[in-house]
Amino acid sequence: MKHLHIINAHQYYHGISEGKLTKTLAETTKTFCDDHGYTYTETIIENGYDPAEEVEKYVKADVVVLHTPVYWFNTPWIHKKYVDEVFNTGLALGKLLKDDGRTRKDPSKNYGTGGLMQGRKMTMVASWNAPDEFSGNKDQYLLQGKTADDVLYNVGVNYRFCGYELLPNFHCFNVIKDPQIETYLRGYRNHLEQIIK
Repeated sequence: MKHLHIINAHQYYHGISEGKLTKTLAETTKTFCDDHGYTYTETIIENGYDPAEEVEKYVKADVVVLHTPVYWFNTPWIHKKYVDEVFNTGLALGKLLKDDGRTRKDPSKNYGTGGLMQGRKMTMVASWNAPDEFSGNKDQYLLQGKTADDVLYNVGVNYRFCGYELLPNFHCFNVIKDPQIETYLRGYRNHLEQIIK
């Protein structure tokens, strides 16, 4: 039986981002687990957390699903704080990683190979105000051909550093100017079926 750890990284901003879509997508993940007989834990970062308890949730989980809005081309700052606190606790406890992978005896060993979470996987579900054509389109001014995944690469690297395999991500675009909630949910359910099963 698979176990998922579901993280809601939304940070509330009145009148700008109230978190309804992130919450709905996280609820969709929980329903998916229920429908397939999977167990899950959930953390809503804005509600608070205990770093040592979070480490145990990671150790228990086969798959981590990070639900996040994208603020200024990154996750909200509370997510960065969460990662710093939880992953440093995981390092101190020797549960998520033991070191950066290098040793004085073998300095050629690859940096970033000290993770202990091999065999576990991670995916992101991100909500953007940007239109989908801004991602991967060389004719678009902002990213000049780079993708939404490229923008969030640093977030996934945190997990890869701990040994996780990074699964394909799911992006919801145009969520403020032209929200297509049913399309997002249908696409996300299909995404889960493909990457988790």
